[in-house]
Amino acid sequence: MTFTELELKDLILITPNVFGDERGFFMETYNKQTFSNAGLSMEFVQDNHSKSTAGVLRGLHFQQHPYAQGKLVRATKGSIWDVVVDLRKDSPTYRKVAKVLLDDKDKRMLYVPVGFAHGFVTIEDCEVQYKCTNLYHKASEGGIRWDDPSLKIDWGIENPLVSTKDQELPYLDEIESSLTF
Repeated sequence: MTFTELELKDLILITPNVFGDERGFFMETYNKQTFSNAGLSMEFVQDNHSKSTAGVLRGLHFQQHPYAQGKLVRATKGSIWDVVVDLRKDSPTYRKVAKVLLDDKDKRMLYVPVGFAHGFVTIEDCEVQYKCTNLYHKASEGGIRWDDPSLKIDWGIENPLVSTKDQELPYLDEIESSLTF
């Protein structure tokens, strides 16, 4: 595997070694020792799997202390624009945004550390799987509106399908002072 830090501090793009032939392919998606050697010594405790039609936007979501989560995200079918926002107030990339294409062709994965908001928009019908470093905890969940004007996120799509819950999320400026990771 190749581990590449992206433009946001601690945001890691992971390119797996894929062994394929006419029968299909094989790849490791996680190996504790390999990740540890790359400086990623987290423990995953929950796996999630979502399915969405083309044009669905999910996010931007996070969990706060003491249930803050890091996530290892990959598109197992189709393609997404994966979007993250650094919410760590002491980070040199605080309030910065990154957008990464994840798809079932190149099979890259994105490690999203604790303290980031995460979301994605589907380019085509898609399935996304992600491992989490902490359990889901309703009272600790939070989010930011996908169209927050202060973040200027280019989702690459007009008129996405967004849940009512995500449409009602606050803007970052409204919750910034209360964030804890």
